[in-house]
Amino acid sequence: MTRRDQIRIDPRGRKVKILATIGPASRSPGMLEKLLLAGADAFRVNMSHGDHADHEAAINAIRALEKQFARPIAILADLQGPKLRVGTFKNGEAVIRHSGHFVLDRDETPGDENRVCLPHPELFGIMERGQRLLINDGKIRLRVLEADDNRILCSAEVGGVISDRKGVNVPDAEVPIPALTEKDRRDLAFATEHGADWIALSFVQRAEDIAEARKLIGTRDIALCAKIEKPQAIHRLDSIIELADGIMVARGDLGVELEPHEVPPLQKRIVAASRRAGKPVIVATQMLESMIESPTPTRAEVSDVANAVYDGADAVMLSAESAAGAWPEESVAMMHAIAAQVERDEGYRERVRFLETTPDATTSDALAHACMTIADTVPISAITVFTSSGSTARRVARERPGTPMLVLTPSIRTARRTALLWGAHAVATKDIGSFEEMIGKGRRMALRHGFGTAGSKLIVLAGVPFGTPGSTNLLHVVTVTGDELDKHAG
Repeated sequence: MTRRDQIRIDPRGRKVKILATIGPASRSPGMLEKLLLAGADAFRVNMSHGDHADHEAAINAIRALEKQFARPIAILADLQGPKLRVGTFKNGEAVIRHSGHFVLDRDETPGDENRVCLPHPELFGIMERGQRLLINDGKIRLRVLEADDNRILCSAEVGGVISDRKGVNVPDAEVPIPALTEKDRRDLAFATEHGADWIALSFVQRAEDIAEARKLIGTRDIALCAKIEKPQAIHRLDSIIELADGIMVARGDLGVELEPHEVPPLQKRIVAASRRAGKPVIVATQMLESMIESPTPTRAEVSDVANAVYDGADAVMLSAESAAGAWPEESVAMMHAIAAQVERDEGYRERVRFLETTPDATTSDALAHACMTIADTVPISAITVFTSSGSTARRVARERPGTPMLVLTPSIRTARRTALLWGAHAVATKDIGSFEEMIGKGRRMALRHGFGTAGSKLIVLAGVPFGTPGSTNLLHVVTVTGDELDKHAG
């Protein structure tokens, strides 16, 4: 059996998913194939870099791989969001003195060591004494002394070299600008037209930001992922999770706007809240950062990835490691190896279930919870879930069962979105019309995709009437027979 055949029929052997960012180092069809074979389950298209022609070529290459390997692949389009930046300087840069004064104003004249233009008028009306302005990813830290509608006088707590158009973070105030810029709206339209399965929304501060993006997506079958990267989002976490389809812990900007030691407990809090709500959660940014230049990660980075897996995150993400680094394939392979090793740990199941995820008072949630209980009591080779929308699969995944989940759906869009769901191996297949057909197909597909052999027991979860979203009301335990094995072989 060739390596290509193996990936076509076999599950990954791990439950956490790997999301790899596409960039100059990985955009070619050949490298995308290598990343898929190394363990990538989904690909992130970063709309902050590249143009639509580049993104379209990458999306087409991914869809070709999907067809070649008969494996649904999720594509996540990550919108840039608003970027606050300073203006320009006379000499391209200047030095801000430590403990000195520095002014941000609305004068478009090139700046110097004393002042620079801040071309964002909405900031001048909200800044107050004592608040911080962080420039160039926090390398320069300014504290507001006084502010009015045209001028912000600051004291430089940390000075240094500042150059043209460096980014500005405002951690202590809610910035009165929408999460979607005109560029984001164009990128969103492009992503929806070219078959993105997930849209990641940047700069989320409030639930209304999610609602605005949802209106633009309309009735299209696309999931919305809220990136948690602003302190203001933390204060409204529950309402944001409720409206979003998934959550990304965007630790890069969180680590700029908050103190570094505040990020790890927040990461755990966000992962836990998302899991309780049954929403997929992705841990992102600088997970294997040293592998941008080195073929091996640091021990601290390995532990970072492992901790996210132990916490029960649905997916872990590679950013520059796979997009622009020298070792994209090795980065994916390393992340796969770390995750697989963690999930083999005897203490993994206990740790990943340490969080209590109480089922809602619904038949669907009760049956999903029962799947986990049965699988813990009886030797079960797979939980086979028939779903049209993916909601049943999310309910089962929320329980973090020790048994793998085979998701069978008539919707390729649902199968693709499920590629970011913990423990799910999705297959797009024809719909079923009867109980007997459900049992037969469940057995055959389990055999075909390596989830059992003759004598194996399967849990089958579905809804009657078949094909009706939200009607999960049937749980059945079946045994794979020799007859089914013959049918599969034939």
